[in-house]
Amino acid sequence: MRLLVTALVCALICACGGAPDAPEEALRRWVSNAQAAAEREDRDALMSLLSEHYADARGNDHKSIEQMLRFYFLRQDRVILVSKIDEMVVSGGTAAVVKLSAGMAGANDAALGFSADAYRFELELELDGDDWLLTAARWGEIGEQLR
Repeated sequence: MRLLVTALVCALICACGGAPDAPEEALRRWVSNAQAAAEREDRDALMSLLSEHYADARGNDHKSIEQMLRFYFLRQDRVILVSKIDEMVVSGGTAAVVKLSAGMAGANDAALGFSADAYRFELELELDGDDWLLTAARWGEIGEQLR
């Protein structure tokens, strides 16, 4: 009987816990979730991916990023993103830098009815519990300096 109970407990622990994702897999999923949220114009989902302590070299904080997203989504009727991770560096399993390129297009009321840009991003993320959160970012148009 004891052996059966032990076997059941072990099976439940293995089934519930499972091996945690490798940081690279979790970070790729983070980028994918961020892209999907942006295309849905889901500001709340995007903001849940940012640390409350977000700060960047441009002087943006958590609140100003939320305002930036609000303004962008109000101007665009539809957002389409295509991204490619160029480089990913994980330090100690709890910090990461993800460099990516992204093409962004939006349908709007502009003269042509759409706008399109291509950017490079350098994202700094930290593992907070089980979640990767964006703590800082630098970006710039393709061919320009990251700021």
